[in-house]
Amino acid sequence: MTIQQMPGTDRAETERLRGRIADTLERARRRTIGLTECVDEAELVAQHSRIMSPLVWDLAHIGNQEELWLVRDVGGREPVRQDIDHLYDAFKHARADRPALPLLDPAQARDYVGTVREKVWDVLERSPLRGGDLVEGGFAFGMIAQHEQQHDETMLATHQLRTGEAVLSAPPTPAATATVTGEVVVPAGEFSMGTDTDPWALDNERPAHPVHVDAFAIDAAPVTNEQFLAFLDDGGYERPELWSERGWAHRVEAGLTAPQFWEQDGGGRWWRRTFGAMQPLRTHQPVVHVCWFEAEAYANWAGKRLPTEAEWEKAARFDPATGRSRRYPWGDGDPTAALANLGQHHLEPADIGAYPAGASPLGVHQLIGDVWEWTASGFDPYPGFRAFPYREYSEVFYGGDYKVLRGGSFGADQVAARGTFRNWDHPIRRQIFSGFRLARSLTADDL
Repeated sequence: MTIQQMPGTDRAETERLRGRIADTLERARRRTIGLTECVDEAELVAQHSRIMSPLVWDLAHIGNQEELWLVRDVGGREPVRQDIDHLYDAFKHARADRPALPLLDPAQARDYVGTVREKVWDVLERSPLRGGDLVEGGFAFGMIAQHEQQHDETMLATHQLRTGEAVLSAPPTPAATATVTGEVVVPAGEFSMGTDTDPWALDNERPAHPVHVDAFAIDAAPVTNEQFLAFLDDGGYERPELWSERGWAHRVEAGLTAPQFWEQDGGGRWWRRTFGAMQPLRTHQPVVHVCWFEAEAYANWAGKRLPTEAEWEKAARFDPATGRSRRYPWGDGDPTAALANLGQHHLEPADIGAYPAGASPLGVHQLIGDVWEWTASGFDPYPGFRAFPYREYSEVFYGGDYKVLRGGSFGADQVAARGTFRNWDHPIRRQIFSGFRLARSLTADDL
């Protein structure tokens, strides 16, 4: 059935989807441009950390993935720059080695991504957005938008690691309007984890499947700077009994003494460096830039634990009134500025209590946005998993040395942050915008 032959209702729905895709792709590109135009060429080609790529590599990689999937696969067009595919294949070159490659220079990279995007607009205009799995519901376009936004968040992390004066700006986060303390009890029972219905959900979020979770308590908010400072002041970084054997070995080897980017002045006051600017530590802000081992040690100190991935998702999505799983904690509607801190609209987490309208039905706050939250779970496939559209997105990482993070950060875009979205990283990583909240199993007295 061609677009012209579609019934009126179907045609209108397809055009709405086409407009949504265009808006989503444009939003990602505006952010990419903002993150790469604010520094000079020397900064674009520099490697600001061995665990990160030069910004110019991320820029051209974004264009290369867009060319591979949308221009060549969906559009069936001739390659734009097939000769550079190997340079921007993330599996062929470790991040530490990428500066030595014959990469496109900044001007060439900008021209390349611009040329690719012009071809993508033509592909989008001509696509029926239905038929095979790759185009049904605009999946491939949504996948590429998510890919670009994920690299934008990676580039934002690179900006945090770079030295020199601040080049990024954003308005301050909203003030807290609600007092959020204590725990929330999540009742025992089965809920639907993952999704079969979200058209842009990635393969590791699928399929939806029933999971039984015992009753547990979860903190109503992420751990704050003030709470983490109490752990630090109580000698948390000097007490091996609080750390796992591997975690303590990493703490010693890496010389961890506080969350990354924390600095203490001569008077004992703590500051945090945020994109080149030093700021006094905000006590009611979620702690950020901590690795999984630091979160685990804090949990041991507090007499609690990290939630499992299933517990986190049930706390975020389960509606006890209806028994169904929502797309987001607040419902199925898309995020807004009143519901969650997403999209780099601010350059830091908001204070606890800043988004009461975004709380889950059970009263758990700030599950989406602000900070990625470490969970206790490793990264494994769901029952019935099917790799799509390529193994290298998820399948090759299953069972590796990874821990799952949930929820999205202030640097994550709404297209790549939902109640089912799964992020994963090595437990030593803390350049990412990572925090955590605690949970605990309930005792017989609690029940």
